[in-house]
Amino acid sequence: MSGVYIHIPFCKQACYYCNFHFSTSMGQKEKMVEAIVKEIGLVIISQKNEREVISTVYFGGGTPSILALDELKLIFEALHKRFVFADDIEITLEANPDDITELKLKEWKDSGINRLSVGIQSFLDEELIWMNRAHTAAESIACIDLIKAAAFTNFSVDLIYGSPILSDTDWKRNVETVIEKNIPHISCYALTVEPKTALDKMIALHKKEPVDAEKQAHQFLLLMNWMEDAGYEHYEISNFAKPGLRSKHNSSYWLGESYYAFGPAAHAYDGNSRRWNIANNSLYIQSLQQNIIPFEEEILTETQQLNEYIMTSLRTMEGLDLDYVNKRFGEDKCIKILNASMKYADARKLKKINQKIILTREGKLFADRISSDLFFEEV
Repeated sequence: MSGVYIHIPFCKQACYYCNFHFSTSMGQKEKMVEAIVKEIGLVIISQKNEREVISTVYFGGGTPSILALDELKLIFEALHKRFVFADDIEITLEANPDDITELKLKEWKDSGINRLSVGIQSFLDEELIWMNRAHTAAESIACIDLIKAAAFTNFSVDLIYGSPILSDTDWKRNVETVIEKNIPHISCYALTVEPKTALDKMIALHKKEPVDAEKQAHQFLLLMNWMEDAGYEHYEISNFAKPGLRSKHNSSYWLGESYYAFGPAAHAYDGNSRRWNIANNSLYIQSLQQNIIPFEEEILTETQQLNEYIMTSLRTMEGLDLDYVNKRFGEDKCIKILNASMKYADARKLKKINQKIILTREGKLFADRISSDLFFEEV
């Protein structure tokens, strides 16, 4: 079964580190929802006439929690017209703490949303100000209590580590708060300085300190220890979950499953090709008003598909399956991967268990480098 990703490109304010596609102007919000509804209808008509069963819906952004209930309902109505929702469908909404209220939680739950992903990033006011987040530490704590009171049993929080002002002691306090609150899922990301972001410019002008890669690696190792001790599965490089509470939608990315995507800058995948919509709100809306989906597409070669599998599978706790590579891509590819991985096995950065290649805790610090070393070149 496929999943659906919907990109809502609006935020109240711009976080200094963010390079996602969004706008802080809400003037086009109503027209944007209309365009997304239009795209949902058009893209399915152009591909399949029958209503396909979907197992996940994920509202990302941007900040989807700024949508009004009526706007959410319009999108859900469009989805129900074109898809059949699986009985156990996971429907996730990304939300910021300052948008979460008792009334909104009830509205979201009544609309069918059964999972929340909350962009907390830190429980420390000093860090939130440094990042230019729109909420406070008190709102971070309060929203978790509201979510639990509303009987959301499946929700996640995001945390960021490795900022120049985050000490190991404060990082431990952030993680301990998650554990003490018994939050079922946590996504943790090293602070990344993306080109052309406000943070990138501030560092270049010496208005903020640069990030320290060694400090980030150390805080990631601390995180892995703490989360394992607390009983969480480290099921993907950046994600930890209580048993049985992994993100079904995000897992589909790492497992190479197909998914539809709607909204500006949204990326879709069907197993053989990737397509992405234009990252321009006005042009996206204007195109859909003319019944045109403004997208580009790339057909993946077999080598690209194999390299993507190497990259995504090594990020997971299940690892790279050599039997799968052998069956889909051939025994020669399987042997080459095995041979190329030996130096990392000798360095204890990965291990081979039966027919699986799995990164060790130390190896997870070098996941991108190891993956790229195992990649194949186009012939």
